[in-house]
Amino acid sequence: MTDARSRRGRGSLAVSFFVQGVTFALLVTRIPAIQDRYGISDALLPVFLAAVPVLAGVGSVLTGKLVRRVAPSVVLRWAQPVVLLALLALGAGERLWHVGVALGVFGLAVGALDASMNMLGVSLQRAYGRSIMLGFHAAYSLGGIVGASLAWVGAHGELALVVSYLPVVAVLLPVALVGSRWYVEGEPGRGGPVGRSGGVLVPLCLVLMFAYIGDSTVANWSAKYLADVLGGSEELATVPYNAYMVTTLLGRAVGDLAVRRFGAVAVVRGGAVLAAAGFAVVAGAPGAWAGVAGFTVLGLGLSVVVPQAFAAARSDAEVARLNVFNYVGFLVGSPLVGALGDAWSYRGAMLLPLVLVLVMLRYATAVGGERALYGGGHERPRTVDVG
Repeated sequence: MTDARSRRGRGSLAVSFFVQGVTFALLVTRIPAIQDRYGISDALLPVFLAAVPVLAGVGSVLTGKLVRRVAPSVVLRWAQPVVLLALLALGAGERLWHVGVALGVFGLAVGALDASMNMLGVSLQRAYGRSIMLGFHAAYSLGGIVGASLAWVGAHGELALVVSYLPVVAVLLPVALVGSRWYVEGEPGRGGPVGRSGGVLVPLCLVLMFAYIGDSTVANWSAKYLADVLGGSEELATVPYNAYMVTTLLGRAVGDLAVRRFGAVAVVRGGAVLAAAGFAVVAGAPGAWAGVAGFTVLGLGLSVVVPQAFAAARSDAEVARLNVFNYVGFLVGSPLVGALGDAWSYRGAMLLPLVLVLVMLRYATAVGGERALYGGGHERPRTVDVG
């Protein structure tokens, strides 16, 4: 693999992460508008929210089997357009079954997309011999900021969902298709096509699951929490996820340097402490802007955890297995927070992810394997820097 080809592959994959960040943000920040458009009750909303990660987990498992015969780049090339078109269908539908079908297709395709994106990212990091994985996830965070900002414009202008989504999909779909021409398969993992046994991966799976429980709490409940609990407007309700993504971007932008300097374990433990502090602020917030501040701190803390968990994988099969716990976190976290909120209080429900991110301190050593800890004497020697 030539240096120029490596750079093109790295850039095109970053574009894919960016596009997915925009897409996902446009979905989660407009949940109140989607609920109103389709007349989804508060009791039924968690069911729809849970369906996406369930089907995404199925998509990830299928991708883990598919990449034994087809390159991850091929899966990613076709999964991303399907995700974008499913988002557009979600905005254009009118009946309840329309939203069900659109979210179903979105979930299956996003599982394949997330798994294949991270497979390519991990393999490129192996080829580079140094930590670059957080940079890809920084591109996702930048996309989230753009998507949340576009969602704010749609809410502020009281635009119909399809009017908000159509121009975005019209721009991003050709960008994704053109960028996919330069995807590059990096260095294969060790341990063969299967990798380590499932038991060895349990600590990594727990770290990823707890991180995504925290992330799903922000993605699925921050808008509703700010509007219903803290008294914010619909426009202000789009801000917490945007603020969360800004600090997530900042954390990931410097995260690769931090990993090389301090090691993956120290970085993940520091992130867990910051995330717990953010949830504490959210739970005790006296008003809407204090809640925004808490979600902002949360982004800085959780930003480093997920990329490092994926970076510790040794094969595509392990990435696919780990990716399932992305959706387990969403599946468990979002409905559980909603159920606790209904049965007790939404402030009290924020204590659940607070405790779980602190539990990550116990399992943080799992991210410190040979493949995760680049830098600090662990970076692979190389004669030519590929970017």
